[in-house]
Amino acid sequence: MAFSLYAAIIPSDLQILNAVAGLLDKAETFCAETGAAPEELIDARLAEDMLPFAYQVKSTVGHSLGAIEGVRAGVFSPDRSAFPLDFAGLRAAVTKARDALTAIEPAEIDGFVGRDMRFSMGERHMDFCAEEFLLSFSQPNFYFHATTAYDILRWKGVTLGKRDFIGQPRLRA
Repeated sequence: MAFSLYAAIIPSDLQILNAVAGLLDKAETFCAETGAAPEELIDARLAEDMLPFAYQVKSTVGHSLGAIEGVRAGVFSPDRSAFPLDFAGLRAAVTKARDALTAIEPAEIDGFVGRDMRFSMGERHMDFCAEEFLLSFSQPNFYFHATTAYDILRWKGVTLGKRDFIGQPRLRA
């Protein structure tokens, strides 16, 4: 059985983005039920030198859809734009990414194999082939930020379990 780059990237990104959307729902419900201000979660960070929950959610979008857009362009740079500061904005960003990833044809992603790709951050850069960029750089970053978003909510008292992080597994049809 051949295993494609599309199969290695897109279905898992969609699974975890769906789970991140569920995290947003649970966070918003937590605020409504406890009277906590949404900003208490949106601005929460595990350590002073870490970026907040909202940034973590934004980065799941950046390392899923943003990574694909980067490969299309041949260069990926961290998205330095402001991140949404409310649940609605975060949810919209995740929904946009899911919709765009769902619309991608597998042949396009599989056609990335062997393509030159550059990660650029200011004066620094790293050169990759597209599949190594996606699998060894963006995918680990994607999971890091999704995990950190989950961890922040758990730390703030939102009732979550492993299934909330994993989302809906893809079962044999």
